Amino acid sequence: MIGVFDSGLGGLSVLAAIARELPRANLIYLADTAHVPYGDKQDSFITGRVLGIGSHLAAEGCNLIVVACNTATTTAIQALREHLPETPIVGVEPGVKPAAQGSMARHIAVLATATTARSRRLAHLIETHAAHVRVDVVPCPGWATHVETLQPDTPAFRTEVASKIEPLLASGVDRIVLGCTHYAFLAPLIEPHLQGRAQLVDVADAVARQVLRQRGDSYAEGKLGLQATSHPERLAAALPALGLHKLASRVATVEQVSV
Repeated sequence: MIGVFDSGLGGLSVLAAIARELPRANLIYLADTAHVPYGDKQDSFITGRVLGIGSHLAAEGCNLIVVACNTATTTAIQALREHLPETPIVGVEPGVKPAAQGSMARHIAVLATATTARSRRLAHLIETHAAHVRVDVVPCPGWATHVETLQPDTPAFRTEVASKIEPLLASGVDRIVLGCTHYAFLAPLIEPHLQGRAQLVDVADAVARQVLRQRGDSYAEGKLGLQATSHPERLAAALPALGLHKLASRVATVEQVSV
């Protein structure tokens, strides 16, 4: 069993990639919807949630856990690894390295939550993998919430997206890193601005390959259990609403959990 968790719907983009890579694996996806989003929470609170959810998934029988949230990864993945030393933990980090390697303009941008934007872990990624390029870190408060409402495509939000993306393109950015798993679902709003001037960089497929390397696609029923700390029915309804019909077909259980 593989456990995948996020504060809400964003990690479904990672879950979908894992399900494609490991079609026979049994999966649990836990959305901490009672506390979404994490991006505006204190580090101590996020760490507490990550440790509690990790312990819950391990007790459910998960022998590999994916922290499908950039904010949770940057804040608490090391604490979770220390808390569950026998369980492999795979995190999600902004794709700074592939963006920097692929940038012809030597100028990239990272769209992130406020917590990720100020995190030491993101700063370390940039120092390690992008010292040779210019990196603009752009906090995007509220963007994850737009995904959670399943109504991101409004005139006001389109204007807000343009206000973030157009100045980056004008400054010469040619790689834009989606530094929050929620932002993968905003790609349809971002891509029309790019027009060949820049590429989006997402890491969901890379995370799925890492899971495959660590876990392998051992035979199981290919079932998906959905868990949420609040309103699990909304999580189930989100799958087709977000275009994740193949995931929806794998759902075996939907339940609310106390973590």
